[in-house]
Amino acid sequence: MKDLKRLFGYLGPYRRDLWLGAALVVIETSFELIIPVLMSDIIDVGVASGDVGIILQKGVQMAVCALLSLLTGLLYARYAARASYGLGARIREAEYAKVQKYAFGNLDHFETSSLVTRMTTDVTVLQNAINGGFRPMVRGPVMLVMGVGLSFWMNARLALVFLVCTPVLAVVLVCILRRIAPMYGRLQVAMDHLNNVVQECLTAIRAVKAFVRGEYEEDKFREVNHELMDVSQDTFRTAVLNLPAFQFTMYAAAVMILWFGGGMILRGELEVGKLTGFLSYVLQVMNSLMMISNVFLLMTRSLASAHRVAEVLDEQVELTSPAHAVTEVKDGSISFRGVSFKYHPDAREYALSGIDLDIASGQTVGILGGTGSAKTTLVQLIPRLYDATEGQVLVGGRDVREYDLVTLRDAVGIVLQKNVLFSGTVRENLRWGDPDADDETLWTACRAACADEFLERMPGGLDSDLGQGGVNVSGGQKQRLCIARTLLKKPKIMIFDDSTSAVDTATEARIRGALAKMTGMTKIIIAQRITSVMDTDKIIVLDDGRIHSAGTHAQLLQSDPIYQEIYASQMKGGGEHGQSSIG
Repeated sequence: MKDLKRLFGYLGPYRRDLWLGAALVVIETSFELIIPVLMSDIIDVGVASGDVGIILQKGVQMAVCALLSLLTGLLYARYAARASYGLGARIREAEYAKVQKYAFGNLDHFETSSLVTRMTTDVTVLQNAINGGFRPMVRGPVMLVMGVGLSFWMNARLALVFLVCTPVLAVVLVCILRRIAPMYGRLQVAMDHLNNVVQECLTAIRAVKAFVRGEYEEDKFREVNHELMDVSQDTFRTAVLNLPAFQFTMYAAAVMILWFGGGMILRGELEVGKLTGFLSYVLQVMNSLMMISNVFLLMTRSLASAHRVAEVLDEQVELTSPAHAVTEVKDGSISFRGVSFKYHPDAREYALSGIDLDIASGQTVGILGGTGSAKTTLVQLIPRLYDATEGQVLVGGRDVREYDLVTLRDAVGIVLQKNVLFSGTVRENLRWGDPDADDETLWTACRAACADEFLERMPGGLDSDLGQGGVNVSGGQKQRLCIARTLLKKPKIMIFDDSTSAVDTATEARIRGALAKMTGMTKIIIAQRITSVMDTDKIIVLDDGRIHSAGTHAQLLQSDPIYQEIYASQMKGGGEHGQSSIG
């Protein structure tokens, strides 16, 4: 309940709409509850005495009450829609903004499909709780209190029927709620599983088709789809039990009132009009109890969704800027001092151990190592995508923890191992590096990354559409566009994480030549090909998360066995160990 109450705090400017909606429901219900009294007068006074004037007068009053009830109901629908969809929009914005602040460690706590479900399905459940549940939540108690009160006012003896029916309904509702509460949580988890399979399949649809794995993916989807179906059936099979229980109680109450009321009419203790009006209140009171039970069911599902949304909003961001953050990076120098790192505090082994490394500003450094040697992990500590578990990482002579995160990451440009482009044009993607870049600046960066070669052949040039995720360009073209995008940042430190693996050697040589002309920028190159790093100022060889050796190409070729093996496998055909050891 605490989670739901907290999320309602996001109503903000829509809080007024919610209160207006509540007031309109009370007014609407009041008008409806007046109608049985007027109907009783028509029968007992107008019909009994044959007074057409009374019948017409009371009839007009009933029509006015019905019309006003309709009007207030329509106004409520307007304000409730504004409140519910306004709340949903603000919660989604809050979730999305919070995810943008997440560090990589935070993102490791949630599957992508689960975050999608929490921002869509779970928020929709909360919207429906207001749009479909707020009216009965207000109307039910008001109708119950006023209906019971007016029933006792009309005939206290007959109203005692409510004292028998209410406990029965309460017991039924409690039993249903206790059983169904955990089911809603499982329902949302099943939705996560379905979204995960759909997202994975659609993202990798080309690989699925290339490997002719369509039937396998269909089987996976069928499994999670049936899981969702089974959980949904179990959940809603239980949820609908309240309807027959309430209908049985309602009709039993009506039969008892007709039985006892008929006897009272025969004995002259009750008028026919009063019994007719009383029956109307019975139906309204029972309907109010039905509304209240449905609200409880809706609230139970809302609580499950509210908890999942609150988990996203309450996630403690692992990396934040310090109170008095440094807002300028002096230069591109980098130092690792006794750095060790593991991805999870409970992990038994460190991904990086005892790293001591100094890179001067403006140097070009290459990093080689076997698959799983933590090359990418090492460079991710520089822009503080993760924090070192032990030791210090310094940039520009200061600990990275002292910098404002935006300042630090603006000073570090990374061309990721996995190239990421977004839907839109080439120009829109390149301007991620510099939103204000003009065409000449964009073309200069493209020429440095050798992206101009294929862009000039594309009909739209910079305005060519890349499609979803850049599907309209090849892997090598993606890499070159990503390099150009990062160059536009003009960073003090530039990291190439195996970012020319899909580029031919001649193009790679031209890119290296263009980068060599950019002075004053520290460049770190993680590569698979030894030719990519052999001309750098320093080469670092990593082995199992440790620095195995460091030096120039000539020094390592003389003294380091791992480097010698890599060189032999790539430059001389392999020798004894013909397989390349890097990944």
